[in-house]
Amino acid sequence: MELDGLYAYTGGKRFDAALPCIVFLHGAQHDHSLWILQSRWFAHHGYAVLALDLPGHGRSVGTPLGAVEAIADRLAAALGTLASPRFVLVGHSMGSLIALELAQRLGQRVAGVALLGSAFPMKVSDALLAATRDDPAGAMQMINVWSHSASIAPFAARPSNPGPGFNIIWQNLRLMERIARVNGPDVLPTDFGACNAYAGGLEAARALACPALFISGAADQMTPPRAAKALIDACADKQAVVLPATGHALMAENPEAVRRALAAFAQRCAAGLAA
Repeated sequence: MELDGLYAYTGGKRFDAALPCIVFLHGAQHDHSLWILQSRWFAHHGYAVLALDLPGHGRSVGTPLGAVEAIADRLAAALGTLASPRFVLVGHSMGSLIALELAQRLGQRVAGVALLGSAFPMKVSDALLAATRDDPAGAMQMINVWSHSASIAPFAARPSNPGPGFNIIWQNLRLMERIARVNGPDVLPTDFGACNAYAGGLEAARALACPALFISGAADQMTPPRAAKALIDACADKQAVVLPATGHALMAENPEAVRRALAAFAQRCAAGLAA
């Protein structure tokens, strides 16, 4: 589905604006496929699904935007064209910051915000920032290592996957490489620069007028659970879930636990809409 120039995966079902709508927002150097397991489940269990490719990512037109606020502006304009009454926003990593800003722009149209692998501030080391531009292949290798828990590393170990044909380590790296190949070399440094520069997290969290769910991986090396504490404390209505032995790529490493937490949260938000 195309939404004002942005690609939106609908989970294998036709989008129905009359249903409660879940909007999935991916993180840096990724696309909608990051959410393939969760988006398909929700689409087949009573929800309308929009798993977006951010501007300049995947199948979406344009160039990557260098500020979280600018991305939120672009998404708010696209989602504002829909007849869906209210949304549940679900964001991972950089996508969690975008979800916070997007909630401010959509206001009462947001019924809930779920932030996975989140942190504030989401600072990136100078060395990694430099590598994203000067040595992107090396940077993606590092990011891929740090995105997964030690339970599925070292990468030379076999099997490094939860089932036949599903190798989360190499699939994640290949996805990042595909984004670089299809969308260009500027995506990686632009995305990580946007995370590093974003300063509005606490204000956005304090302004939330809806419930917030935080899902963190206990073994996350990129955004450890303690890094989300300031955001959690700033939210008025919040719930925090920490998944044991799970890294930053929690939707792939622990998809069932992520699904359960999101399903319960979405049900709560949908009940609020019906009340």
